Amino acid sequence: MKRFLISVILAVGVVFGASAREIYSLNNGWKFFYMEENSSDNAREITLPHTWNGAAFAGSTSYRQTSANYQRTLFIPSEWKGKRLFLRFHGVQSVADVFINGRHIGDHRGGYTAFTFEVTDKVSYGYNNTLFVMVSNAYRSDVLPTSVEENVYGGIYRDVELIVTEKTTVSPLYYGTDGILVHQTDVAKERVSGRVELALLGRKDTQHNVTVDFVAPDGYVSLSKSVKAKIDGHLVSVPFTIENVELWSLSAPRMYTVRVKIGTEEVEVKTGFRRIEVTPEKKFTINGRRVRVRGVLLGHDRMQQGNALSKRDIESDLAIIREMGANAVRSVTGPHAQHFYNECDRLGMVAWVDFPFARAPFLSDIPYYSTSHFEENGLQQMREIVLQNINHPSVAMWGVFSMLRGNAKQQMNYIRKLNTTTKKLDASRPTVAMSNQDGDINFITDLIVWQQAVGWESGDTSDLDLWQGALRTNWNHLRQAICYGESSNKVRYGSDTDVYNAVAASAQQQKFHEGYTRLVDEGLFWGVWLNSMFDMGSTRYQHGVRNSGVVAGDHKSRKNLFYLYKSQWNHRKPTLHITDKHRDIRTEERQVLTIYSSLGLPTVTVNGEAVGCQSVGGTIYRTDTLTLKGVNVVKASVGDKADEMVLTIGNYLRVQ
Repeated sequence: MKRFLISVILAVGVVFGASAREIYSLNNGWKFFYMEENSSDNAREITLPHTWNGAAFAGSTSYRQTSANYQRTLFIPSEWKGKRLFLRFHGVQSVADVFINGRHIGDHRGGYTAFTFEVTDKVSYGYNNTLFVMVSNAYRSDVLPTSVEENVYGGIYRDVELIVTEKTTVSPLYYGTDGILVHQTDVAKERVSGRVELALLGRKDTQHNVTVDFVAPDGYVSLSKSVKAKIDGHLVSVPFTIENVELWSLSAPRMYTVRVKIGTEEVEVKTGFRRIEVTPEKKFTINGRRVRVRGVLLGHDRMQQGNALSKRDIESDLAIIREMGANAVRSVTGPHAQHFYNECDRLGMVAWVDFPFARAPFLSDIPYYSTSHFEENGLQQMREIVLQNINHPSVAMWGVFSMLRGNAKQQMNYIRKLNTTTKKLDASRPTVAMSNQDGDINFITDLIVWQQAVGWESGDTSDLDLWQGALRTNWNHLRQAICYGESSNKVRYGSDTDVYNAVAASAQQQKFHEGYTRLVDEGLFWGVWLNSMFDMGSTRYQHGVRNSGVVAGDHKSRKNLFYLYKSQWNHRKPTLHITDKHRDIRTEERQVLTIYSSLGLPTVTVNGEAVGCQSVGGTIYRTDTLTLKGVNVVKASVGDKADEMVLTIGNYLRVQ
């Protein structure tokens, strides 16, 4: 039986070449049960990633903020005596306590970052060991965030690994990182300078030969440096200068491999070299070249899965984001899984990583507690977020806070502390905040992004011109961007009234976004951000959805808004789209049709007869008011590209 278990565990291992380090997935073989069940007798068998709220999207009554337990056996071969063993959790929401054989080995407070425990002296070699994890997604005033819109799904919702190393090793314990941190200080096409910081484990006060290789995208070793490193509990700093570097950019995302050798071990991380600057004059630049940032806010869930996303889910999300033409993503509330940023690195995307210090638009919420436990937890999470993602060239900025209100002294001092801590950890990237408030709170971070809703609940989107005029006159020295997008709160279609309200709300959203795309002055802002890419699950909203996305919560169904932005942002593939094709049966005889076209003015026909059509700004075109009856074939065409729908004018309305 032991031999069988050994073969199973080795079968799922990922071995790094001929090195002595091995990594094994522990995603299989778990049992799950709620704390209040008091017993594991009826535990469910599950596979990670997992959340107990997978079906809670869109207002399901099954949404639970509670505590639950995960348990599995872990066979440790006797041959591993003399090695070091580590457990790495890539994400548990939000509080985890980990036990081995009934012994508490550690806890972690925060749902968006990885954490690692050494278990070398806590396991029984040659036997099955019991791994037990208590998880809670219940509200706590000492764990950030304390105010969010999206669901806090709970669970071990990212991968779990067992890492086996030699006694002397690159440490996987340092704030959940791989123990290799690449700091870029001077970046130019001719050369790149910086330092590699290494966290090492071994017998204290011993010295070891460490080699750091920089492997270029073509596999050539651009630089190899060897140093004598003393293990004394401090990071080992290895300075470097590389000549004739292939820089990372959105159009040419060149990646280097940093390979560290110590003893018989080799550990590798990927990185890319680029220079990011944001100024009021040149806006956002990468390697001195302006990038027009067209970004989307991205949550952490999808329908029927909650936050338990696979690598395929991540790749699918990025594919649809790129299809729309966006080149930047803001990870709402906290970082996504490492695979997400690996893909952003590979594809050439800009990433804004948020810190979970936010205020949702609910007056009952308290986002900041002036307690030592709250502040210490925030600083711990900030260190983990920055250091775990510092090697990704796609990560361009660190979010410090979002939508906080007021300028209370204690809150302001804490924001300054967070900002200063972030800059000390990584001086190469700007800090950023999202705000819809006036006051000194907007002048702490390097960058500010204004969350705007002019013309949503009051006024008209044309008022945006007045606001932008005031910015040009009084605040054009700021490094500022704009974010917009609102939730309609009407998504159910159960009754005639619901159908009517849903159609009206969708039309309101469409009018709002069309107004902004016509009026936003990109010359004033370094970036434009949409809130958001996909509808997000939120029991705090009517029907359990914050439906501000340009794509529905299934991450497949594209709304009219998707094609609006695709027509303006995607310059690789032309867009020609008749809107509202999902409403193919309507009651009103008088209709105005809207077409989004990146190809210019379309020719529109109804039942083969041409109808009047004109531009209303940008890529938006509308027909004259038409009087239609019965079944109508509507076609829009530009050159050899065409789009069409069948529109029936009847005595009832259907919405899909």
